[in-house]
Amino acid sequence: MPRSRRSDMRRMGALPLVALAWAMSATAANGPAVGKFGLGKPATSAEIAGWDIDVRPDGAGLPKGRGSVAQGQDIYDARCASCHGTFGESNSYLQIAGGVGTLASDQPIRTTGSKLNHATTLFDYIRRAMPSDNPQSLAADEVYALTAYVLNLNDILPADAALDADSLPKVKMPNRDGFTTAHGFLRRDGKPDTANVACMVNCTTEVRLSSEMPAYALGVHGDLAEQRRATVAIEGLKTTGAVPDAPKPAAGLDSAKRLGCLACHGVDGSGVGPAFRDVAARYRGDGSPSHVPDAEARLLAKVKTGGSGVWGPVPMPGQPQVAEADARAVIQWILSGAR
Repeated sequence: MPRSRRSDMRRMGALPLVALAWAMSATAANGPAVGKFGLGKPATSAEIAGWDIDVRPDGAGLPKGRGSVAQGQDIYDARCASCHGTFGESNSYLQIAGGVGTLASDQPIRTTGSKLNHATTLFDYIRRAMPSDNPQSLAADEVYALTAYVLNLNDILPADAALDADSLPKVKMPNRDGFTTAHGFLRRDGKPDTANVACMVNCTTEVRLSSEMPAYALGVHGDLAEQRRATVAIEGLKTTGAVPDAPKPAAGLDSAKRLGCLACHGVDGSGVGPAFRDVAARYRGDGSPSHVPDAEARLLAKVKTGGSGVWGPVPMPGQPQVAEADARAVIQWILSGAR
């Protein structure tokens, strides 16, 4: 090939590289593209505000609002007492009152009142995590009121007290200067969540995983693979099988799974709460197909308001957030035999 022809081809081959270099220099001059892949959009102030709800020990982050001890008692009785007890005494995991002054004794009782070093921490936790069946559903005034009432249960605030963003950070907790993390937080006896120490010699070569979940609660959630199949294949779960040919569950069972009822109840085996088929048998009276009078209405009220003492000592929190149509679907399925 003549030398002039080869030179022309080299010049033509270089043109795309020149164009690419020019485009890159133009992009650099105009600033970098938004996002690593040019996807998404900047979060709005409203979207950020929905996540930016932390409250610091000095009160930074506290919202506007106000609540009194008396108002908090009404809210507590309706939304909190079923789990935490009428006076915050409840059980070893959920006790929130009492134990003030016991941490230095040989029988320390670690509760919300005895262990926390800042009252703002209590507000922050209630605001983001309570009630457990519908977290972040409380208005700021309600959170202030509940915080005031829990502090009153611990004799930290008087019965006529009220809290707001100015007064809450000024509350001095009994354990302000003695807070430690060398023990478990939720347990009354202070059993550590972990108690590991660094191993230097003769270290174990076998790791065993364990759980504090009681044996009667194991397996009450059913087949997780089947529950998640409708949404996505989950790594580690059984995902084989002919999905289109799989029988559809009853509408009530489907609703029970979606609403999280199986977290406490089994279909034919009891968990934290009674098995659905045991509930069906009880509300059939003598075992006949007909139900006891007003069975559906009575169970609907139980779902909405909660209760305790019927099936054992563990209380069932009220579920006021559940739509009545969903609750009825579950109840009718239960009364039909939970099949």
